[in-house]
Amino acid sequence: MEFGEFLAKLRKERGILQKQVAAYLNVTVATISNYEKGVHTPDINTLIKLADFYDVSTDYLLQRTRFKAKISILNKQLSSDYAFTMGDLLNTTMELDHVNTNRLLDYCKLLTMNNSINHIG
Repeated sequence: MEFGEFLAKLRKERGILQKQVAAYLNVTVATISNYEKGVHTPDINTLIKLADFYDVSTDYLLQRTRFKAKISILNKQLSSDYAFTMGDLLNTTMELDHVNTNRLLDYCKLLTMNNSINHIG
């Protein structure tokens, strides 16, 4: 899907009007329309503002990832005891070798089951 089509789809999924995006970016509705039609492409600063507006990563906007979670989730601190974020957890996970990745997956399954049991009782 072309960038403009993807941008329009994202806006429509969120139930947002072009004029709302335009107001946030301080541009005209025609500019937003041109982005969505593929006539123009936003510069890097505008791309960052669009990512902030939709609360996604620039990589998601550029369709480099299907990871749709809000960027604020990646920056969320996991515990008040540790300055460790979800993004840190993902980065750490990606650095694991095959054996430890499988161990982590097994442990995640165990935690998920334990969490389910705790919510039932």
